[in-house]
Amino acid sequence: MITSDQIRAARALLRWSGKDLAEKTGLGFSTLMRLEVLEGVPSAQAKTLETIQKVFERAGVEFIGTPESGAGVRWRHK
Repeated sequence: MITSDQIRAARALLRWSGKDLAEKTGLGFSTLMRLEVLEGVPSAQAKTLETIQKVFERAGVEFIGTPESGAGVRWRHK
């Protein structure tokens, strides 16, 4: 599962606003912002987190590490 820090970092890497992410995922802006402020893996449905992760991955972001050890993001190698 992705962490709140990874969501914020991926959004920053892509230079997306919260509104951009909401439009691309089809999720509510306030829901996304709430997920970003939590610590660790947000308490959300797995489907919601998977949707966010897939949108970021389609945009070229790779999720690395684990929530327990150095979770982060980087550009996916092409």
